Amino acid sequence: MFADYHVHSHFSEDTDFPMELEIQKAIKLGMDELCFTEHSDYDVPTVVNCDYDAYFEEMEKMKDKYKGQITLKTGIEFGIQTHTTKAYEETFRQYPFDFVIFSCHQVENKEYWRQEPQEGKTQLEYNRRYYQEILDVVKVYKDYSILGHLDVIKRYDKQGEIEFEKIQDLIEQIFEVVIADGKGIELNTSSRAYKLKSLMPSKEILKLYHDMGGKIITIGSDAHNADRIGDCVIDSQKILKDIGFDGIYTFEKMKPEFHKF
Repeated sequence: MFADYHVHSHFSEDTDFPMELEIQKAIKLGMDELCFTEHSDYDVPTVVNCDYDAYFEEMEKMKDKYKGQITLKTGIEFGIQTHTTKAYEETFRQYPFDFVIFSCHQVENKEYWRQEPQEGKTQLEYNRRYYQEILDVVKVYKDYSILGHLDVIKRYDKQGEIEFEKIQDLIEQIFEVVIADGKGIELNTSSRAYKLKSLMPSKEILKLYHDMGGKIITIGSDAHNADRIGDCVIDSQKILKDIGFDGIYTFEKMKPEFHKF
């Protein structure tokens, strides 16, 4: 199964790239499945959220146009904070998503890429605050499929990647909830594009998830243009197999579907 499960198009604020060109690139690569996961980050003044109605309308057009050439899925990336969980529950009830990524992009409406949550805190403090926010959300919010780029905070950490042992206890608590709820995680291949020193999440985190009994895992490029569609997806399958995973998952109407390596 050659599937990319983290893709953004012009329905996301941080790119204006046409959806159809990304679909055409995926077909050219021989991909089986492509899942769009447009951005949605509530209660953040600087963010313009996905126009859900227009997005679903365009997705239906693309599904009809490219039927038989590729399977297209309608996903979303929710940037959830503890105080926005109710709003996302309402959105989820309104729209028939195939797949939902839960990502943590902000805490207390402060954005990591702007270095706002990091300000005035030690590396240990802002890293533990990040993982605590994820833990607090997964305890109460259940309308998601997988955790997106779990250790993405390292992308914005000017002090480098924090030692795994310093945040391991929080990640274990997160996985206890996630696995019990039948949710999963993703291997986000954009670590190469951002020239990070490790995978995203790191091999330590991937191995911990596997060793704790986690099975549901997707692979996504986090592409914002056609150039990165499917980037490192096949190579990532080999990495997951070496760790001990038996295969990857795709989703249909929020139901996970297993594909053996």
